[in-house]
Amino acid sequence: MDRKKAISAIGLSMKAGKLASGGFAVEQAVREEKAALVIIAEDCSGNTGKKFRNMCKWHKTEIVSFLSKEELGRAVGKDYRSCAAVLDEGLAQVILGHMGSGSGKSNSSGSAGQNRKANKGQERSGVVNK
Repeated sequence: MDRKKAISAIGLSMKAGKLASGGFAVEQAVREEKAALVIIAEDCSGNTGKKFRNMCKWHKTEIVSFLSKEELGRAVGKDYRSCAAVLDEGLAQVILGHMGSGSGKSNSSGSAGQNRKANKGQERSGVVNK
């Protein structure tokens, strides 16, 4: 795991406007299925962690537990943050790549982002498999 590079990629996501931070913004991004990756702080409250794990499982969004609230806030250039959502699939893969396989707790949904995008494309064309 290259922790510093993962933190830098989170900061880059924020500068690019592809990151939502804070409980309300992350919740909105997940519900609108705009989030490619949700990052929750390792020291977030049990209720917050459970809420976002359940929400991400329902919406098939990948979620990882990484950094402390202070570190996550510093990475996005704000005060303490218990959660953040990366809105770009490419940046999410870069962050996960830097985190490596042995870092944090992950609720990997495999290719959920790709499946979600494929389903959206089918819905737009009027062909939905149910």
